[in-house]
Amino acid sequence: MNYIELTISVPTSEIAEILTAELSELPFDSFMTERGLLKAYIPQDALVECKEEADEILERYNIEEYRYVQIEAQNWNAMWESNFEPVDVDGRVMIRAPFHAPNPKAEFEVVIMPKMSFGTGHHATTKMMVEMILDSNLSGKRGLDMGSGTGVLAIAACKCGAEAVDAVDIDDFAYENCGENIVTNGVAERLTPMLGDVRVISGRKYDFILANINRNILLGDMDCYLKSLNDGGEIFFSGFLDADVEAMTKAAVERGLTLHCERHIDGWAALSFVKPL
Repeated sequence: MNYIELTISVPTSEIAEILTAELSELPFDSFMTERGLLKAYIPQDALVECKEEADEILERYNIEEYRYVQIEAQNWNAMWESNFEPVDVDGRVMIRAPFHAPNPKAEFEVVIMPKMSFGTGHHATTKMMVEMILDSNLSGKRGLDMGSGTGVLAIAACKCGAEAVDAVDIDDFAYENCGENIVTNGVAERLTPMLGDVRVISGRKYDFILANINRNILLGDMDCYLKSLNDGGEIFFSGFLDADVEAMTKAAVERGLTLHCERHIDGWAALSFVKPL
């Protein structure tokens, strides 16, 4: 599967964050920021249907310097190996690739070969979600990682004691990548990759739900999540900007949830809510 790399010259880090949020509403599934450039990646076939919308977003923010370049799938791994650095989460968890040296001082490590899937720990939303996982008691609980990408959050949950986790993603490449990563991390017996959208969780019940996607999907699918969340369970949301916190909180509270935790990093936000007993 070939990907398109959209390289954008961004005037500020704030604009880069805003564009990341805007483009993530389209089928762009991975982003990198480096030296004044934002790079967004999308399957070539998916770009055909949304390129006009992407261009309109760039025009709205007065972006004049950008270009689309086709990259071969086999070149992606080489790019990640040259750019992917280990991520330390509060001195407790190390998220690294197989080609990095282990960190014996970490409570545990999550070893990720990212390939074309979202979730290396570098993005603020992933880091905040891992922090909330660390601060929660997931021991013996059954969970769901919705929009799982590499499986990094599901793997972290298993390593924090979760009894079983379903990792759901609509992208076949992410599904395959997650399957590889759970074997690498020794959690294959407790973590089940699932290919599909929110419909695949129909009839399933969970003690906790992790959903790091984007605001529109979270709001649109919130009712489905809550049907699968056990009473007294906790749901963790991220993938949206600080400006979206009010809308997310309003939607959750209207459904009877209670705000439990709120985090912010670099303009991005994460929230967790508890479903009443």
